[in-house]
Formats: sequence, C-alpha cells, structure tokens
Amino acid sequence: MADLKYLRGYPEPLLAQVRQLIAEQRLGDYLQRRYPGRHEVQSDKALYGYVQRLKQDHLKSAPPIDKVLYDNRLDLTHRALGLHTAVSRVQGGKLKAKKEIRVASLFRQAAPEFLQMIVVHELAHLRESEHNRAFYKLCEHMLPGCGQIEFDLRLFLHWREIQDGGC
Repeated sequence: MADLKYLRGYPEPLLAQVRQLIAEQRLGDYLQRRYPGRHEVQSDKALYGYVQRLKQDHLKSAPPIDKVLYDNRLDLTHRALGLHTAVSRVQGGKLKAKKEIRVASLFRQAAPEFLQMIVVHELAHLRESEHNRAFYKLCEHMLPGCGQIEFDLRLFLHWREIQDGGC
C-alpha cells in the first residue's frame, strides 16, 4: 500500500479509512464533494489584498506585511506550502526587517478553504513562531475547523501525487 507520508502521526484507524478510499479510488470524489470550488485569487496583487484583509480582521496589532506573493519555488520538495520570513535590509545606518509571506503556486488552483488555511497558518506565525498549543489555538480562532481543513489538504496533496503517478 502507498506510503501516506503527508499523514504521518495520525491514528491508524483514520489511516485505514484513507487507505480504503484510495483503494476504492474514491479519494478524489471525497475531496470534490467537500471542496467543489476554486478561488479567484490568482495574482500576487490579489493575494496581497487577501492576506491584508485576513490580517486586518484577526491580527490588527501584528507587524505589517511588506510583501506577499505566490512562489513557484515552494513545493513539497522544500517541505513548505507557505513561508513567512523577515528579510533584513540596511537602510541608511539602520537595519530594517521586512515581513514577507510566500504561498506555494499550487494554491492558485486550489479550493478557497485550502488557500485560506495556508494564509491563516502563515499569519499566525506573526504572533507565534513555534507550532505550539497557542499557535494552533490562534489558527482555530482565525479559521474555525482549521484542523479538519489541514487534514483534508494533506489528503489533497496525496491525491495530487497519485494523479501525477508518484504513488
């Protein structure tokens, strides 16, 4: 049976259900039923506006974000679907840190819930740098049901790999 590398750490009974969906070739149908739509956020400019709206709604006092873009270089080989970075630059005699969020380009064609989950995850890093209890609580506050969407996103990644012949 295929290695469920995106689902490591989940309980075995749940993995058995996923294996059954894969064996019966119903994983794609499951995902299509749960996430039928595709979002309209296609350009870097639209993504920047989308991120700013979410930040304004949930993290008004967080530091400003200077740059947001889809990144073709981010993919599963880098083990990242999104990145938050602080790029330090010298301006005059001072060191300025600019916050950036990069989202993997594969999310241009994804369900809106998946894009929202990735953006919420990266925004939560503005407040909590580590993946700890407070981080996941903040994610859940910004996007109720975030844990289920993350699980389904992992299923989506596995389904994409099956479609590409990787499993």
